[in-house]
Amino acid sequence: MKTTMLFLMLATAVFSAEAPLLKDDFLVSDSAMRRAARGPWKFVEGSAVCTQDDALFKKNKDHGPILFYDLAYTDAFIHFAVKRDEANKMIIFTANGADGHVFRLVFTPAGMGVRAFPPEQKDHKSISLGNEKAVVLKPGAWTKVSVELRGTKATVKVGDFSKVYEHASIARAKTNLSVGFSYGTVSVTEMVVDK
Repeated sequence: MKTTMLFLMLATAVFSAEAPLLKDDFLVSDSAMRRAARGPWKFVEGSAVCTQDDALFKKNKDHGPILFYDLAYTDAFIHFAVKRDEANKMIIFTANGADGHVFRLVFTPAGMGVRAFPPEQKDHKSISLGNEKAVVLKPGAWTKVSVELRGTKATVKVGDFSKVYEHASIARAKTNLSVGFSYGTVSVTEMVVDK
């Protein structure tokens, strides 16, 4: 009897655990949850890989390849891994709301910029929450990135780096998220969004 009760309690705990809001294993090229745009994206061995097409870059007003995920959330824990080559100049993670950008990480060879987009700013301009010169993505290596958005705070982890940023605009409702880049080749894997 005790064994049966214990089994039922464990089974209930396992099945009541919340599933992720989003999980992309990149095993298929066509996915209802993902929009791959502005580049020749390939889905190979569990990752999305793209090399910027310069003609498409110009056609899209100097905006490079991007992966979009349409997802309604306010607070979430987003994690993924990226790999860039030597030619890559920028990788951008963005959380967007119905009225535009909300929060952004910008990775360049010079470091990582952290941006917020207060809705009261004219022309939807961003403000800097930090410039982390020590956070540089090593070419040819996978780097794990996580962004936890909770109320007015964003906890950002990149490899061994971890820091909390705060701004009132971060608490706004979000409608999607994206990972995009400019120049070279970039790979993305392990995209998961949890509550």
